[in-house]
Amino acid sequence: MAQKPSLPQGTRDFGPLTVQRRKYILNAIETVFKKYGFMPLETPSMEQLSTLTGKYGEEGDQLLYKIINSGNYLDKLVEYNEKGLGQENEDTTFLPSVDGSLRNLDAKKALPFIAEKGLRYDLTVPFARYVVMNRNDITLPFKRYQMQAVWRADKPQKGRYREFWQCDADVIGSNSLLNEAELLKMYDEVFSILQIPVSIKINNRKLLSALAKYIGAADKFMGITVAIDKLDKIGMEGVKTILEKIGLNQDQCDAVLKFLALSKDPAALPKIEAMLGHLEEGALGCTELAKLFAFLKTLNTQNQIQIDVTLARGLSYYTGAIVEVQANAGSLTSSIGGGGRYDNLTDIFGLPGISGVGISFGLDRIYDVMEDLNLFPETLRANETKILFCYFDEATQLRALELCASVRTKGIAAEIYPDVTKKISKQLEYANKLKINYACIIGSNEMETGKYNLKNLISGEQREVSQEDLTQIAY
Repeated sequence: MAQKPSLPQGTRDFGPLTVQRRKYILNAIETVFKKYGFMPLETPSMEQLSTLTGKYGEEGDQLLYKIINSGNYLDKLVEYNEKGLGQENEDTTFLPSVDGSLRNLDAKKALPFIAEKGLRYDLTVPFARYVVMNRNDITLPFKRYQMQAVWRADKPQKGRYREFWQCDADVIGSNSLLNEAELLKMYDEVFSILQIPVSIKINNRKLLSALAKYIGAADKFMGITVAIDKLDKIGMEGVKTILEKIGLNQDQCDAVLKFLALSKDPAALPKIEAMLGHLEEGALGCTELAKLFAFLKTLNTQNQIQIDVTLARGLSYYTGAIVEVQANAGSLTSSIGGGGRYDNLTDIFGLPGISGVGISFGLDRIYDVMEDLNLFPETLRANETKILFCYFDEATQLRALELCASVRTKGIAAEIYPDVTKKISKQLEYANKLKINYACIIGSNEMETGKYNLKNLISGEQREVSQEDLTQIAY
């Protein structure tokens, strides 16, 4: 008995209607990207692991999908082990033995023999790699958009998948906050087109860095950021627990929680400045936020945009403004978009001094929200065929094929039913199931007169039309 097929956990098939709806979202996003002067880019699904590791923080590195090397990589591991290279460090990992020879290997040193490549985790790091590799062929500031799949070995749940699509727009080679303002306006426009009510939240990583210095824990900046990033999942007490675990005392924890409490304050910026403005990074973060809001006022955004000091963004490469978008309706509470400023990402690849900023739309989560709120247009269908040509025998089949070809030359989506043996009722049943608007039925009388029976399958109305009429009907 054949084994029943299955999908890897966290991945999905997409049927015709789902694909049409996903394209509807992608088209809305791409239209806005192009309107603001962004150019398309695609990168490979896999990258060198050396490109990916160390860019997403410790937790992110654990979620990377690694691709096992082709060929007899185990033979190389055996040779590696026999030379004693796995014994150099005390911190070793026991691997299953092969003929008793693979034991006590240093996992980090053995990894290149096992996996040199990985599936891309996001689109930003591959973009930075592209910029460095093509620095002589691009014009700065370089504005690109990219809409492709990414992979993360995360725990699947509603709104969180292991394979999902991101739709990114980035500007690299400019420090101007005008870029942040226009990217936020692009968020505003796309979600207005899709009719999703959203809140766009803004913070600045400089403020979080200043907070760490303010409490005398600059060396624990990343730990503090990771803790804050979990606030919406674990609450204030959960954040406090993590802060205590990374070594903060009671006064330091209280100061962090006091800062986070400002997120619900409509007059947050002056209070943030009073708390952190005496520090260079604090003053700069406040200045950048104030200037950004001045730009946004000019751009007349439709959706709510607010400062949220609890916003941290888990990725370690952000250095300035950070943003996150949440839907204000529906059952999905996680973000449907996010991004920020990164000043040092290309430095890692040997190109210092190039600042960038970008945003990302989460296609799959946006889809879930729109499905939840019933926002997809009713006109979206699995099948875009406007007319099906039906017939009775081989002679009328040839005329149906001729008419179908004639209609298609006018750009009208048309089908001819393929099987002569099927009754007209079966052919019409096929059309109804696919919600095709019209059926053109061709018999011997129609062959003689050149007038064809056109049936509107929605209203039931029937009329006789000529071949020329068929190409001029508003489908």
